[in-house]
Amino acid sequence: MNHIIEVSQLNKHYKDTHAVKDVNFEVEQGEIFGFLGPNGAGKSTTINMICTMLAPSSGSIEINGFDVTKQKNKVRESIGIIFQENTLDEKLTAGENLMLHCKFYKVPKEKRQARIQEVLEIVDLVESKTKKVETFSGGMKRRLEIARGLLHYPKVLFLDEPTVGLDPQTRAHIWEYILRLKRKEGITMFLTTHYLDEAEISDRIAIMDHGEIITINSPAQLKQELGGDIIELSTKDNNRALQDMNENFPDAEISVQDDTIQIKVPNSDDFISDFITQLHVPITRLNIRKPTLNDVFLAFTGRTIQHVEN
Repeated sequence: MNHIIEVSQLNKHYKDTHAVKDVNFEVEQGEIFGFLGPNGAGKSTTINMICTMLAPSSGSIEINGFDVTKQKNKVRESIGIIFQENTLDEKLTAGENLMLHCKFYKVPKEKRQARIQEVLEIVDLVESKTKKVETFSGGMKRRLEIARGLLHYPKVLFLDEPTVGLDPQTRAHIWEYILRLKRKEGITMFLTTHYLDEAEISDRIAIMDHGEIITINSPAQLKQELGGDIIELSTKDNNRALQDMNENFPDAEISVQDDTIQIKVPNSDDFISDFITQLHVPITRLNIRKPTLNDVFLAFTGRTIQHVEN
């Protein structure tokens, strides 16, 4: 596999704060690479350095073979960025927004109209080309931003919370367009999101915390590494239930999320009958499931991603 992004021994210092600490990773050509982490983990700082918006204190980054500190313009030509916030000019039409971007990135004049038509077709906005952006729904604006990010034929598309603020149906449609784009253009996606169902689409995921990359693997492998079963239950008296568990199962991995007790065990079949007989309070809810990405995130950071975002 070819490395489209290579990050080596990357560091960033702010006075007394070591925000990014000896970070190393590669992103393969054509993959969707998920980048997750709590607020303050160093995630945004790392992305800003990769996208040439912030200078590293030390270390190196290459995108498409270009050094981000020595060849900034070449790097910028190689990437597209879909920002979390809307950055379209809403007083202009969709076509006018795209033409401005073509000029900014010096797309050859003879190719501009054809390329605008091409990217509008990818996101199903051809019929809206002459309409002002201020008349668009949130989902249409996001699709137009994706189209704009593609105009200059980038090798890597950075997607910063691409569906934040959208309803579930519109989120699903946006991801249909993104996956269609991957198939059609073979483009590499660098994704940040707090929707872990979206992160599941990634080929690989990196989790960052306290300025360091703490794990990188496929979603399936991350969940498999966590292993076992997770028992979720609520009782009439959770405090008494926790006391019973700690006395009878001192080695069990027990945590509490809101009003739900979670117990991680190697095999629920071997555990559940003995567990229920040792519990002296009525159970009001019981669920057994396999680990999810949220459990992986919790295991590595000590927080669920919902609590991180809230």
